[in-house]
Amino acid sequence: MEKVALNIQNLCKVYPKDLRALNEVNLKVNSGDFYALLGPNGAGKSTLIGIISSIVNKTSGKVEILGIDIDKNHALAKKKMGIVGQEVNFNQFETVYQILTQQAGYYGLNKKVIKKNSEYYLKALDLWDRRNEQGRTLSGGMRRRLLIGKALVHDPEIIILDEPTAGVDIDIRTSVWNYIKKISAQGKTVCLTTHYLEEAESLCDNISIINHGKKIIEGSKSELLS
Repeated sequence: MEKVALNIQNLCKVYPKDLRALNEVNLKVNSGDFYALLGPNGAGKSTLIGIISSIVNKTSGKVEILGIDIDKNHALAKKKMGIVGQEVNFNQFETVYQILTQQAGYYGLNKKVIKKNSEYYLKALDLWDRRNEQGRTLSGGMRRRLLIGKALVHDPEIIILDEPTAGVDIDIRTSVWNYIKKISAQGKTVCLTTHYLEEAESLCDNISIINHGKKIIEGSKSELLS
């Protein structure tokens, strides 16, 4: 029986004036899956990610990370996942190395593990040579890779990426795609939101399509393409 990494049941988010960003959304992502949530801008994808990461308060429904209810044990659930948002969310005056080590420290890792993990991901993401430079000096592609490093440095089981290549050029998009594929090949569960059909087609095994806050259809990539 497959282990469920992400379980979302009847998830709703209603803003004032009955604006429904999410309407009874149900999703189930198995461990080791490479899953895409595909839909146009404004479909509700980022709201869903915001709820999973506890940035947005849900109206109703249930979210479990590896069987852990995010409402009942948020701290433990958060340790199990790494989230790459759309916005640059690091202190741009800190060095690249400091940004990663401080992120790892938030999860209570000991100094030896922090050093090991930070060095590993900076090298894996081709940022090691820039480790002593301030974040503000990085190019757009390097910043994207650093955000991925922040999400991975505590070695989570689930990686969630919210439109990781939105608004970037094709070279950056390709480099990000290649590294995400490596993450998936390591057995991590990867879930990404995107409005690029070719991104979901190139990367993912299973896909859900969402629009106007509702899940329209879901299935394997081959099923949906046929």
